Amino acid sequence: MPTPTKGARLGGGPAHERHMLANLAASLFTHKSIKTTETRAKRLRPVAERLITFAKKGDLHARRRVLATIGDKSVVHELFTEIAPQVALREGGYTRITKLGFRKGDNASMVQMELVLEPLTPKVKKASASKAAKPAAEEPVAEAAPADVAEEATAPADAADAADAAVEADVVDEADAK
Repeated sequence: MPTPTKGARLGGGPAHERHMLANLAASLFTHKSIKTTETRAKRLRPVAERLITFAKKGDLHARRRVLATIGDKSVVHELFTEIAPQVALREGGYTRITKLGFRKGDNASMVQMELVLEPLTPKVKKASASKAAKPAAEEPVAEAAPADVAEEATAPADAADAADAAVEADVVDEADAK
């Protein structure tokens, strides 16, 4: 369990809290979404995310460390075979907590805690793409010699690839000039 909390625990003692969090994590992995109190969800988040990080490693040692926390082998198998591949590209933030309101009986703040299993679209770095395009746009275009015409026929159709090819050609020309 990451960083033990000071003060009162959820339930009676530290062992009860550890078992309760293990059961909540098992329910979360089984059902992909659970409804619980806000305090329990906030305590569960680091535990669940750590177990998912172990599952992403996928080796035997990681499986045994998860089994030390969650005793149910079927839940651990589901975590390693179904959940881990779905979050393989994600670097963290595997859970989402959505507030639902207050419970009728004791007015406890209730939340919906769920796994974030949507596919992650990789971010394109704009700075590197604009730097590669700028030098190619500023350079004057020289007339093509007969040997260069054959190279243009095999040149990439994408504008970014063409810009990279132009920059590489200039680097080679500068090296030949020296």
